[in-house]
Amino acid sequence: MLTRRVVVCLDVKGGRVVKGTQFVNLRDVGDPVELASRYEREGADEVVFLDISASAEERGTLLDVARRTAERLFVPLTIGGGIRSANDVAAALRAGADKVSINSAAVTRPEILTESAERFGAQCVVASIDARREGDAWRVYVKGGRERTDLDAVEWAVACVQRGAGEVLLTSIDRDGARSGYDVALTRAVSAAVHVPVVASGGAGSAAHVCEVLLEGGADAALLAGILHDGTSTVAQVKAAMRAARIPVRAA
Repeated sequence: MLTRRVVVCLDVKGGRVVKGTQFVNLRDVGDPVELASRYEREGADEVVFLDISASAEERGTLLDVARRTAERLFVPLTIGGGIRSANDVAAALRAGADKVSINSAAVTRPEILTESAERFGAQCVVASIDARREGDAWRVYVKGGRERTDLDAVEWAVACVQRGAGEVLLTSIDRDGARSGYDVALTRAVSAAVHVPVVASGGAGSAAHVCEVLLEGGADAALLAGILHDGTSTVAQVKAAMRAARIPVRAA
């Protein structure tokens, strides 16, 4: 059985790691290079580096910070934010990324997923989807969660995979930073609809929440940020809880 992954997310704005609630009320939590290195030492299976202001401000990813981060890591690194073309994907890969997360640009021009997968392989292409619940379904939002689209999140995930995405990074805007648990129903719906790994994001408040989304939501990985940044929990504690729940996991 494949091991489940614990993925640490570093949201970066202005060259610093920040954390907020529902994508707003951001606070500074440290240097991205130092934090990425620390979480790797603590047992993180992967690190995600997201320039959360890049798409909205129409500027490229902070590749210099990404490069310095990648130089220090041995675990896989995903880079996202401001990716608007296959050439941007190439630049991120040259900076040291193993995978590249594409969000707003895929909604504007879905061909970027196919072009990137054909050039670099589907394993490099991550479809990042930010979703907010509307009734019994979930709506896709872009531009850092500020702009609503007409896309259904589950249908959009299927379309992204059909176009070449090899992984889905699925964030619940409703749960982001709230620490009330992942949106298990959203995660389950997307995981059941696609054949590629799904990374659940948004809402982790405890190791129990991680176990819940992996066991009940069908996620292949759980993304963590705030509870690690402020010391509420550690990667080792999360993995210990996973082992206790008989979830296969790489040793921390």
